[in-house]
Amino acid sequence: MPQTVEVRFKGNRKGLFDWAGEDEQLRMRDAVIVDADRGQDLGRVSAVGETALKKCGSSCGGCASGEAPPGDRAPVLRIASREEVSVHEELRRSEEDVRRAIITRTRSHKLPMKISDAEWQWDRKKLTVYFTSEKRVDFRHLVRELASEFKTRIELRQIGVRDEAARLSGVGRCGREYCCSTWLTELSPVNLGLAKDQRLSLNPSQISGGCGRLLCCLKYEHEFYVTTRKRFPKEGRMVVTARGQEKVVAVDLFRERVFLRNEEGPRVVPLLQLKEEVEAAAASAPAVQSAPAAPSTPPSAPRASDRVAAPPPAP
Repeated sequence: MPQTVEVRFKGNRKGLFDWAGEDEQLRMRDAVIVDADRGQDLGRVSAVGETALKKCGSSCGGCASGEAPPGDRAPVLRIASREEVSVHEELRRSEEDVRRAIITRTRSHKLPMKISDAEWQWDRKKLTVYFTSEKRVDFRHLVRELASEFKTRIELRQIGVRDEAARLSGVGRCGREYCCSTWLTELSPVNLGLAKDQRLSLNPSQISGGCGRLLCCLKYEHEFYVTTRKRFPKEGRMVVTARGQEKVVAVDLFRERVFLRNEEGPRVVPLLQLKEEVEAAAASAPAVQSAPAAPSTPPSAPRASDRVAAPPPAP
């Protein structure tokens, strides 16, 4: 049975492949030659077996051709030799010069596009150019010029700013490498409501990543905040406790404390104690309501219907 492996290429590009070698099993970080788009490409094994299958799926980010992994996976052709790895490293070193040359071409054509990266296929049968742009770009003349200059097939691929950050990588405000370029398999939508639910600052500079979009990590703990907050009274609500009516000023989800305030002053109580006080106050409320109400008029005062007019004096 073939061994299923995940192979990673440049720019967080990865995909699933099958290795049919019976004599040797592939291991992490092995350099391998795989069947790619109209040729061969070189990558490194990043996961094997069940781990590779669980990491990939329909939203893994694509295989060597940039598409979702098909049912019939492409094969790993062989383990790369040292000479093949050296050729691959030389290609990687030349890609920055290629990118600069392409930038010069785009400026001469006055095309509204930002060239993010250039990537050679290992066998040099294809050169993929990644770019960002706010609108559609007619780059047909540019493709012909690049194909003539580099003597290979040219593919220009437009990507979004989040995909660009995933390809180029970087260090986030947390001090760690971008999640999108290391372990995230899918760039899920992130909206401002996630920050509001977590009571975070809505200052764009504090909740935005290197791509200029909202941080992907805003979604990591969102479910915890939403689920936990349901156990607490809403801020601004009035509750009846052992001290009478008190207003909920704030809540501490992590220490499970509630900040209250009334005429007697502020206080901080544990969530469990607050629930006990509210339940005790609610249990005593019906007994107060069942007591007989005081009469609105004194008992000795006659009602208007009981009054009788005095007889007139005798003549």
